[in-house]
Amino acid sequence: MQAREREPESSAGPPPVPVFVARGLSKVYGSGDSQVTALKKVDLDIRQGEFIVLLGPSGSGKSTLLNILGGLDAPTSGSAKWRDHQLTGAGDDELTTYRREHVGFVFQFYNLIPSLSVEENVRLVAQIASDPMDPREALELVGLSHRARHFPSQLSGGEQQRVAVARAIVKRPDILLCDEPTGALDVDTGRLVLAAIAKVNAELGTTTIVITHNSAIAGMADRILRLSGGRIVKEEPNPKRIAAEDVQW
Repeated sequence: MQAREREPESSAGPPPVPVFVARGLSKVYGSGDSQVTALKKVDLDIRQGEFIVLLGPSGSGKSTLLNILGGLDAPTSGSAKWRDHQLTGAGDDELTTYRREHVGFVFQFYNLIPSLSVEENVRLVAQIASDPMDPREALELVGLSHRARHFPSQLSGGEQQRVAVARAIVKRPDILLCDEPTGALDVDTGRLVLAAIAKVNAELGTTTIVITHNSAIAGMADRILRLSGGRIVKEEPNPKRIAAEDVQW
């Protein structure tokens, strides 16, 4: 397994160069009386290997921000880039390449193909990646290699979500973006999914951003960003990260 080294943070030297940089990021949907402002001049820096939790109520702009960083949506104004990739102003082909080569997505609903086995669901993504890991390796990373030949209907909700994590990370993404990954799960299965996400962050060095309305999950993060009304209203470093099994909700 090829792991990326987390950039060291030291008070003795300059801070690491951020891999994500957003400045004045705004997003407006609709027009006239139906106009909705989802993001309002957001500035954001994210460093390589960070585990970030985005907290906020529904409508606070979390998913919009995640979708822009993932190349799924474009801002109305402002700029966003990942390393040397300008995400704002990029064409569809550029954004497709960015998503395919660098980004893994995990959503609240698993969207597995029911007619394919667990391994086949993961292999689909491996086939379009330039340097994928073996699908069994990805399943091993989330603790499900023993379920490789099963079908989604034979799995619990938590197992299906862990397959979705394996599918997202089989291409060795630089970025893992998770939108309410435990929203449809009970506490025990939610912890298993969070443990899988944390393991990917730690062992592959994948920059990880998790959206949640559950403030208890924030204890797992390096930094917590709280959103309200389309703005980042509070940024909290977390010097003592907790393990997934210690999350209480």
